[in-house]
Amino acid sequence: MIITRTPFRITLGGGGTDLPSFYRENGGFVFAMSINKYMYLMLNRRSVADRKIVIRYSQVETVDSVDEIKHPLAREALRLHGVKENIELTSIADMPAKSGLGSSGSYLVGLLSAIRAYKCEVAPAAVLAEEACRIEMEILKEPVGKQDQYMAAFGGFRTLTISKEGQVQVGVVPVDFMTVNELVSKARIYYTGVQRSATAVLKGQDDAARKKESPDHARVVESLCQIKELGYRIQKAFEDRDLDAFGRMMDEHWMYKQKMSRSISLSVLDNLYDEVKKQFGVLGGKIIGAGGGGFVMLYCPKQGRELDAFMAKNGMPRVDYFPTLQGSKVVSDMTPFDDFNVGS
Repeated sequence: MIITRTPFRITLGGGGTDLPSFYRENGGFVFAMSINKYMYLMLNRRSVADRKIVIRYSQVETVDSVDEIKHPLAREALRLHGVKENIELTSIADMPAKSGLGSSGSYLVGLLSAIRAYKCEVAPAAVLAEEACRIEMEILKEPVGKQDQYMAAFGGFRTLTISKEGQVQVGVVPVDFMTVNELVSKARIYYTGVQRSATAVLKGQDDAARKKESPDHARVVESLCQIKELGYRIQKAFEDRDLDAFGRMMDEHWMYKQKMSRSISLSVLDNLYDEVKKQFGVLGGKIIGAGGGGFVMLYCPKQGRELDAFMAKNGMPRVDYFPTLQGSKVVSDMTPFDDFNVGS
């Protein structure tokens, strides 16, 4: 039994600039952090008497070959590595899917980590990340970017500088423990209860950025350029330990996101956002991920408990989190011969 644990992520700045439709013309920049909410993948070799492959997620698939697997990420990862044996693959997540925390990237990187362990191979985090990008972006042709895969593989507070050729330079932002505690106290996360496909939201952005004849092209690209610049400023705010400045820049980010697409937010969230700024001194906020629902982060310097009660009353409970410095890792790797090694 091989078990991997892979963190989810929260984008702090530059979200959306990691899509090829933008970075191929302008270069991309993302500042993000991984959190202590995880995707767990369990890969086990089944009995020789049973040659079927079993994939367990929100559904259960029992198939005779990899080509029959309906789960696209599992199918392509297993196919890429030539894993055709009688295996059982199960995924369990701390957070719901389709909620903006990069669950597909975490699933894929965690699975690739498990496959490497299964094959007794070692791969650096960058190799796992690029392999995951290749599967999602080139093989499956999904309109996604590169940040989810890289954050899942590396973990921590990271900058991702993406060249026009798609090469990713990974940087570390040193954030001390006091700043982290201030962040989780003031930047509070709430679950909206809305699940949506990130690819559905990103497709509109991707099409507008890619097609210069689109009536939305100039507006979307200009907004993304502003978001990229804002990402650099947010990174500096963290380096300067000025989180209130980060909170105010979140409000700028909200406005730029609104300009990009009507599907980024929901009318109920827009109205609620205006209200919490007036009532509880919220400096800024962001819908985590591509938009359209999922989780919302609100930066509230002083009236956090009152804000929690208000959000809960509106059906949006607070979710506790804490940044983690580790990316995807194998947490258990038991072979059939482990029992014979005890005490040796």
